[in-house]
Amino acid sequence: MEPRFVREGKSKRIYIKNGELILEFKDEITAGDGARRDPVPGKGVVNAAISAHFFRVLEEAGIRTHFRGYDGCRRLFVERLEMIPLEVIVRNYAYGSLLRRMPLLRRMQRLDPPIFELHYKDDSLHDPLVTEDDVLRAGLLTAEELSLIRRLALRVNEALSEHLRAHGLTLVDMKLEFGRGAGGEIVLGDEITGDTMRILDESGRHLDKEVYRRGGTPQQLLEAYLELARRLGVEVGRGELCC
Repeated sequence: MEPRFVREGKSKRIYIKNGELILEFKDEITAGDGARRDPVPGKGVVNAAISAHFFRVLEEAGIRTHFRGYDGCRRLFVERLEMIPLEVIVRNYAYGSLLRRMPLLRRMQRLDPPIFELHYKDDSLHDPLVTEDDVLRAGLLTAEELSLIRRLALRVNEALSEHLRAHGLTLVDMKLEFGRGAGGEIVLGDEITGDTMRILDESGRHLDKEVYRRGGTPQQLLEAYLELARRLGVEVGRGELCC
């Protein structure tokens, strides 16, 4: 049976086969909720490899994710989840929109403990920041689920911060998404790549989407992602199927 196409997002195409979802990473980059968009040949292959790597790191740390397998190219095989329409942001350093919202903080000020944020996932509204009370009153999560997501997000942040630090890299902040499994349990989903994190090397150079947000070319973005893969020891797929 051939995989059946389900839908397409900004960075991935989603298929289903035998009840399992397939995430196919695209060679495309967007910024400003899609206002800027460019093709980036090779990006999907790099991001699939990086995402598989990070999911394996988290699974080894005892954190349940939707990750089930990787085809060695541009596809991940994942558990089917009912996604919760929230973006969970964990911030280790003051950067980006946080500085616009709270100008009393200094750029790259260490945040200890990290800041945990919730944003309602809706591009037409620019994914607005929402309070925990907002989420509870809207019925998006129960109090128990919200508490669990906070704990899981901070565990993910700790595990990936430590992993990146071991490779001389700094995790500035990251976006996570969660869903409910078949039994209703909360599971980490989506992707974990340079599209969803800010990562700095020792010189303060971005190895993430910030390269593009700041006006960098698609080629410069791809080079940053390849450097991130190299630093992590991640093998990037090659060959005709990965083109």
